[in-house]
Amino acid sequence: MPSDIREQVRLGRHLRADDHLRWQNILSEQGWLAANWPTEHGGPGWGPVQRHIFDEECAAAHAPTVVPFGVNMVAPVIMKFGSIEQQQHYLPRILNNQDWWCQGYSEPGAGSDLAGLSTRAVRDGDHYIVNGQKTWTTLGQHANMMFCLVRTDPHAKKQAGISFC
Repeated sequence: MPSDIREQVRLGRHLRADDHLRWQNILSEQGWLAANWPTEHGGPGWGPVQRHIFDEECAAAHAPTVVPFGVNMVAPVIMKFGSIEQQQHYLPRILNNQDWWCQGYSEPGAGSDLAGLSTRAVRDGDHYIVNGQKTWTTLGQHANMMFCLVRTDPHAKKQAGISFC
């Protein structure tokens, strides 16, 4: 753990993107970045107790939390629903911090109220065409990738017909 990062966390100071990346690269080199991933996808294969102990030790050492968007939000979806090609492309890029993901949930006029979601995704062959606007894309200023919630079924009731894209 770099002492400058530890001290920033201990004092409750804001970390820069390169501080997060430096720490996450250290974790990645140890095989610990994706503590919740199975070994077949590059994780340590830890169970819930091991992950809890790791999280407790990191907190006690004033380690920054892992930026969750790629590791904890996108990757599990790709592992469960993605093709082999998608898994082989995106999972290593998440593990080596090549891709920094942000989330796109909130929208003008809707905030975080998903019933008011108006960004749409329309299937076009093997792809989706996304139209709409997102605001407050958490950590978007550092991201090169974004996942978002989009309306894929305009005929469903407002709380349904939404997809993670």
